[in-house]
Amino acid sequence: MKMKIWLRACSIASVLTVACLAQGAGTSKTATPENDVQMMSRQEVTSIVADSRKIVSPNGIEELKEIPVNGTMQWISVRGKDKRNPILLYLHGGPGSPTTPEDYTFQSPWEDFFTVVQWDQRGAGKTYGANDPEKLAATMTLPQMVDDAAVVTQYLENTYGKNKIFLLGHSWGSVLGITLVHEHPEWFYAYIGTGQMIDEERSEAEGYQFALDQAEIHHNDEAVKELKAVAPYPGPPPLTIAHLSIQRKWLEYYGGLTWGRRDYQYDVNAWMLSPDYTDKDLDQESEGSLYSLTHLLATAFSFNAEGMTSLKCPIFLFEGRHDYSVSHTLPEAWFRKIKAPKKKLIWFEDSAHMAMQEQSGRFLYHLVTDVRPLAVKAGDAAPADAAE
Repeated sequence: MKMKIWLRACSIASVLTVACLAQGAGTSKTATPENDVQMMSRQEVTSIVADSRKIVSPNGIEELKEIPVNGTMQWISVRGKDKRNPILLYLHGGPGSPTTPEDYTFQSPWEDFFTVVQWDQRGAGKTYGANDPEKLAATMTLPQMVDDAAVVTQYLENTYGKNKIFLLGHSWGSVLGITLVHEHPEWFYAYIGTGQMIDEERSEAEGYQFALDQAEIHHNDEAVKELKAVAPYPGPPPLTIAHLSIQRKWLEYYGGLTWGRRDYQYDVNAWMLSPDYTDKDLDQESEGSLYSLTHLLATAFSFNAEGMTSLKCPIFLFEGRHDYSVSHTLPEAWFRKIKAPKKKLIWFEDSAHMAMQEQSGRFLYHLVTDVRPLAVKAGDAAPADAAE
């Protein structure tokens, strides 16, 4: 694998992380007297990961495939231990930051209760590599992305014989998710928003203030200088990637992305071990991330869901108490105004923006106890393991 710089844009409301991958990272190293440890190649490691998470149950499903979506080919991963379980479609963050290459770090237990679908959106991940970016450029719009999500939803329902599915939107994915459930509530048992974007301009300002306050409390002169250099933040549109990067750098450093961590390297490293991404996919991912962010940053920055307070399907918000990548205060205030058949706000007290990884057990617990019963009631679930 060539030396390259990774631009990791988990969302405009999350992080821009840069990681340098050394020349020859995918090759084995021979043991030496100084280091008597035999290093594995990337291929050997990913093979072990793939084998450990292999779905062998007779009614299970494990598919990684391209599907046609609005004139493009887009990649999905479909995984579950029992096809009788409800489908949960995960809408990743970004723009341009797929969850597919890191899903093995938290998703496997979900697959006991759901058939989980990861989707690399238009311009992101494996989907970026499957299409001509020049031809795609004019289509990188919010309406197009929402329509793509609609096509993927209908594909899943038709292909796997489901009348409804669950929709989970994380960060940028919550923009697509909340928009789609407003347009087609009849397609979904419920919508789950995590790192829910509401008013991105205000969210950016809150994240900036958090980072600056922390920098001043900790007498971090470097951080204070860099943050004040981009004041007033976010300022009038357009928000630039350069200014966004500075805000994200220090917001991340003080735990606003992942609570208790100063960087995002743990997640970047996990990508390197993904059995679902080839070396070529990894080489192209950062290109897709920057490509998506370049085309969709203004759209994400201008998003405002304050008027979307009437929902015709149940809604759950899973929010990290320390999330400043996407303000945790704005979804809370918005949630109080929502009218829906059922609604519930669940706090993750030891999480920021990445609650599905930071508190993966509690995240699954609430998916199973609060969300999944809606499908069980409709008869769309595998039988329980034990009789009551």
